[in-house]
Amino acid sequence: MRIVQELLFIIAFGTAVYLFSTKVRQIRRNILLGRDEDLNDHPDLRWKNVLLLAFGQKKMFRNPLVAVLHFFVYAGFIIINLEILEIILDGIVGTHRLFVPVLGGLYPILISAFEVLAVLVTLGCAIFLVRRNILKIRRFMSRDLNGWPRSDANYILITEIVLMLLFLTMNTADQQMQLRGSEHYIATGNFLVSGSLASIFNNTPDGTLIAIERTCWWLHILGILAFLNYLPYSKHLHIILAFPNAYYARLEPMGEMENMPAVQREVQLMLQPELAANEPAPEGMPKFGAKDVFDLSWKNLLDAYSCTECGRCSAACPANITGKALSPRKIMMDTRDRAETVGRNINENGEFRDDGKTLLRDHITEEELRACTTCNACVQECPVSISPLDIIVQLRRHLVMEESSAPAEWTGMFSNIENNMAPWKFSMDDRDKWAEEMNQ
Repeated sequence: MRIVQELLFIIAFGTAVYLFSTKVRQIRRNILLGRDEDLNDHPDLRWKNVLLLAFGQKKMFRNPLVAVLHFFVYAGFIIINLEILEIILDGIVGTHRLFVPVLGGLYPILISAFEVLAVLVTLGCAIFLVRRNILKIRRFMSRDLNGWPRSDANYILITEIVLMLLFLTMNTADQQMQLRGSEHYIATGNFLVSGSLASIFNNTPDGTLIAIERTCWWLHILGILAFLNYLPYSKHLHIILAFPNAYYARLEPMGEMENMPAVQREVQLMLQPELAANEPAPEGMPKFGAKDVFDLSWKNLLDAYSCTECGRCSAACPANITGKALSPRKIMMDTRDRAETVGRNINENGEFRDDGKTLLRDHITEEELRACTTCNACVQECPVSISPLDIIVQLRRHLVMEESSAPAEWTGMFSNIENNMAPWKFSMDDRDKWAEEMNQ
């Protein structure tokens, strides 16, 4: 019987790892569909970002209460899962609490700490469910979360609560069996939470108690493996991607926009046509801005997959606050959705075949792009160093420079810059005439 259980466990574990690694490779390929971008400078500052933003969740602590709860859920869930290593090894070799002889007296201290964290994770997830579904915090009720995105967040929170309760119930039954001196349940010492709850099973028969412990053990590990494979399809992929995204965050000041050498060259030749004779002919037609995910950089696509859908960006966006179509959160969700669509296209055809759709217009509208004030509020608020503004600017550049699509007010300004070297409708000779009136 034990050999059968070991075999079933190995099959379940191997299948889960295979499916997860396959999806991870696909996501990596989708991210690398973007153009190349070098973000390896100043490694010291980049590691500092990882420590402060990803590990320390620095930006979250602008709201201390929510930050503490989120830290409990985040840190607790990751730390508790260290015990999965023991469960996996137990499942493969058919042992029970393999690390007890290795860790000795340290073992009950570690498990007790895990149990305290499990209680805090359960409490934090319950409060977050209340905030989303009963208090209905405004940024969680936005229309861009309608459907799957809103359900996704609830599924994750409920799953985490169930996994923590299974962990605590498993340990409680285990502690009771230790008290009874059962041969299989070796003495570990008292666990802080489950040890105090063990008495609830005082009148439970041994057979029933073993069934409870084994059922919780299996459901706990199978739940973890299922969660592992749900992760790449969920917004909670940020649990993993927040770390590389923080490392590769742009280090320039937020108000400094990325210059495009091709644009700079065109403007310089427009202002000084005589330089054209000395300019080497460009290889092919230069392409300005971005129309689809292929035109964005890999960092833009990593941003999209790292998005937590928390809505802090949209809550801070002045365009969104005043009722305009723009939602920075939706920009990131739409970019990720388009990358996933392209990825499925490649999976089906072996290579990308034109599907007649693009990120611009089929996912993100001109109205959304033009509502942006480029104030950087979304970039400032993002807890995992995402820049929706960079995607917005690149899509707008394509509209203006490739399609000559701009509001009348913008077109007038562009014409003035071209003709008068300034946004105003005054020639250079007439620009200072306003000062003459001051001397009259």
